[in-house]
Amino acid sequence: MKSVFVPGLTELQRGQIGTVDIAGGMRLHELLDYEALVEAEEFDFEQLLDRARTELRAFDGEVDAIVAHWDFPTSVIVPILAAEWGLPSPSLDSVIRSEHKLWSRVLQRESVPECVPEFSAFDPFDPDALDGIDVAFPFWVKPVKSHSSQLGFAVHDPAEFAAATETIRAEIGRIAVPFDQALAHVTVPEEIRVAGGRTCLAEQIVTGIQAAPEGSMVRGEYRVHGVFDMRKDSTGHSFSHLDYPARTVPESVQQRMVEVTERYLRHIGYDNGCFNSEFMWDEDTDKLWLIEINTRISQSHSDLFAKVDGTSNHTVAIDVALGRLPQMPYRKGDFAVAAQCMVPHYEDGVVARVPDESQIAALQRRYPGTVVRTEVQAGERLSELPNQDPYRYQLATLYIGAGDHAELEQRYRDCLEAMPFQFEEVD
Repeated sequence: MKSVFVPGLTELQRGQIGTVDIAGGMRLHELLDYEALVEAEEFDFEQLLDRARTELRAFDGEVDAIVAHWDFPTSVIVPILAAEWGLPSPSLDSVIRSEHKLWSRVLQRESVPECVPEFSAFDPFDPDALDGIDVAFPFWVKPVKSHSSQLGFAVHDPAEFAAATETIRAEIGRIAVPFDQALAHVTVPEEIRVAGGRTCLAEQIVTGIQAAPEGSMVRGEYRVHGVFDMRKDSTGHSFSHLDYPARTVPESVQQRMVEVTERYLRHIGYDNGCFNSEFMWDEDTDKLWLIEINTRISQSHSDLFAKVDGTSNHTVAIDVALGRLPQMPYRKGDFAVAAQCMVPHYEDGVVARVPDESQIAALQRRYPGTVVRTEVQAGERLSELPNQDPYRYQLATLYIGAGDHAELEQRYRDCLEAMPFQFEEVD
């Protein structure tokens, strides 16, 4: 019986990991808590690291694996702890090289230059920052480390650049301060330092069809266990669907994505870990763009893998953390296709009504296997919600399975109609 520690373990994760069958069995243990690792207003990286060490030392038994499912600071805390406890894990250097968006872009330019958009680093606190940016308008601006597209803005002229950097300056410290603490654990090249954790990127805007391979690297053996479509909403800024398996990008292009990801991971020395990478394919020019590579499985994919393949991708993450070659089933689930779908809202307001338990239960009886995760509560103001992207508010997340893509689309539309959110206007 293996003891597997999951930082910030949630009940949703417990349910998804419940689909995993590990030889010999396992016991799940929470390490730290979700509020401290994800929802906190402020993060002290060293304090969190010391708390985690204390909890592991206090455990009366063998620590067999530590699995990272959350973004920073979890993503960086886990390789440090794994190294100290002698457990399989990617090296800290290789993880931070991908966590740091500027460092990752520089390494991508070395290893997969044909897929890298134009980019330029800048200090958002420098009043003359725009003068040093050699990327033409329009472009994205984003911190080198953030959560879920937060503080990422498309800017079209100097006025929009000024407005974006004003917002970034006000909010960047929440992640930048603890990220600087994490960077102190590795040797950062001079060209990457710029403004430390407060460094930002200006990056060429690329367009096309987006897809995401997910896989693992164990003792040098590279494997991909799924590819997802990443569909954006009508604004073109935010995701509305994650569909599995991918179908909008030809298999030959999916294979190019897989090969580019492998070249990059081997270049940075990444091993004994999971990954998910995101690409944009321009169908008209056949140009492939690398958006980013994350050093963990995507939790957004977990329920979809379970619906289509019969178990969640947690089985891969746990196998890898135990030092085993992952064994992922293929198309053993109850559905041919599945999707994670967002329930969005595009204007500020105070939530007056959310779907009640009986309405959600009726929807689940109508479409068995559907999972509904409501993200807001009555009385909350949307603009004050944490961890939202700049272009829309997320009211709920749906996980839907179906027999084919047409049925999947219809089920999504039916779910939206059956979920009555109401709002009060605000000034």
